[in-house]
Amino acid sequence: MAQKDGGTEQGRVKTDDNLGAKAMSGGPTAGGGVVVEVREKKGPLRAAIPTMPFPLAVICLFLNTFIPGLGTFISAFTVLCGARSELISERGVCCVFWLNVAAALIQILTAVIMVGWIMSIFWGMDMVILASCRDQGVPQDV
Repeated sequence: MAQKDGGTEQGRVKTDDNLGAKAMSGGPTAGGGVVVEVREKKGPLRAAIPTMPFPLAVICLFLNTFIPGLGTFISAFTVLCGARSELISERGVCCVFWLNVAAALIQILTAVIMVGWIMSIFWGMDMVILASCRDQGVPQDV
């Protein structure tokens, strides 16, 4: 496994030449390349973002754009209604709900200095990305 930025990101890529293979760790393949897999490590707040239906994720993004933290607060309740999250298997539904409420409060309280507003928009974009992956059938890492 190749590691980058102090172990925060691990990755796997396939190369067809031997030039990139010398710098990466992993076993050589029959084609002469090396296979390395990319897996993003998420913190507990990011891993707690629920995977919702696409229309609801778009509504949460819209709300987060104009009222920071509101879409995140609403998404917390989708966890109680059965929306899945990467963290549910480790911490349980109640903990994931409270992590989402905490993220919403952080966004609301820091919106005054623009940090919460920007964080809120990125949170909404992550919700839409997770929803689109869910609708396309892309498996999540659990």
